[in-house]
Amino acid sequence: MSHGITRRGALAAGAGLLAAPPIVRQANAQSQFDWKRFAGERIEVSLTANPRSQILIQNQREFEDLTGIRVGSEQIPEQQHRQKFVIEFASGRPSFDVINISLHVNKRQVGRARWCTDIRALMQDASITSPDLDFADFGAGAVAYSTQADGRMDTMPEFTDYFILYYNKELLEAKNIRVPQTFDEMYESARRLNDPSRQIYGNVGRGLRNANVVLWSSFLLGTQQRDCLDANRRLVTDSADAIWAGEFYKKLLRDCSPPGVAGFNWNEAQTSFMQGRAGFWLDGVGFAAPLEDRTRSRVAGKVGYAVVPRGPGHHHCAMFGTALGIAEASRKKGAAWLYVQWALNKTNQLRFLTSGAGSPARTSAYRNEEAIAGSRFSREYFSTLVESGRISRPGLPEIVPVTEFRDTIGAALTSTIGGADVATELRRATEAFRPVLEQSERAG
Repeated sequence: MSHGITRRGALAAGAGLLAAPPIVRQANAQSQFDWKRFAGERIEVSLTANPRSQILIQNQREFEDLTGIRVGSEQIPEQQHRQKFVIEFASGRPSFDVINISLHVNKRQVGRARWCTDIRALMQDASITSPDLDFADFGAGAVAYSTQADGRMDTMPEFTDYFILYYNKELLEAKNIRVPQTFDEMYESARRLNDPSRQIYGNVGRGLRNANVVLWSSFLLGTQQRDCLDANRRLVTDSADAIWAGEFYKKLLRDCSPPGVAGFNWNEAQTSFMQGRAGFWLDGVGFAAPLEDRTRSRVAGKVGYAVVPRGPGHHHCAMFGTALGIAEASRKKGAAWLYVQWALNKTNQLRFLTSGAGSPARTSAYRNEEAIAGSRFSREYFSTLVESGRISRPGLPEIVPVTEFRDTIGAALTSTIGGADVATELRRATEAFRPVLEQSERAG
């Protein structure tokens, strides 16, 4: 199989849709707020490479004209970006003033080290906080995600990434299959769609170690347990429910997915789906734009969107999120705070939504009927985002060694695709990771 869609390609596809929707301008001129207070300063902004960052960089001149502040911005691929900013924060002299953070990976680490400024203090200063901020417009779930356990809000929410179910309308209609409402229905439907002789598969998903944990946790969220940690923050990844989620993961990927799926990350899964070779794909909302790009995708106009099916115990979808923080070590916090306000304003958040770059943290974007009607995405896409917001829960535990967690549990899951026993693999992985977690929890 050709894996032609790279992250760069996904970004380009997202950028190609930016001009589609009508964007409502902010009425900054109506307020007496002094956006020029820090004119002449220069700030550095470090972003993760994704469609949202591309939107901010493409429209950065708006901020520079509004404030007189010059911006040096960079966007770095996700894994490298995480490594870079951790090293720089730890040095005590980060090169950036504003940082883009994946909350599902680095929230607890950043919070424990107090690397970012408490945004609440900045918001209380009327001289540097625009009346247009409208903090109440940010969704409660997104705000909670940006808030540390001690109450410090050390980032501002940018984007909430829900796992949704993508489905190929044409393949389902040919077999008279309805959109699955439960995980069991999803598996049975995927089996009916499976036709290896035509290189058509009922499902595609993440099988690669580390990347695959968020798919398994999506199934775990549908059980009575729902979480990887108990109330005392102890690891419970080898329980009956965790094993059930592992068994479902195993049979869905082993029985109904393409050969080589054990090595698939999101990009390989996306390529298979775009080629029309998969009936279902459970993954993040931020990957929608390339699917509807008629120059790249064979399924453009044939993609269906639905909330994650219901599990045997609960109905939840996995939630992940990104946010912007201001380095505590920055000497330009005022100018940095103006940038954060601009980057997360209603105009940019609407751009995120209507371009297919994902689900913004603000709620007003979902109520902009004019922009939604002018978007290239179906009503079903937008309604799926709204419904997903109502049933979302964090898809990963809020722990510092989250990468080690994903590596350890992910290796066990990948082994099951090859035929290994689920209970044995999860018990072995749990025993291996438990002391790592316990040491981390004792440290802070």
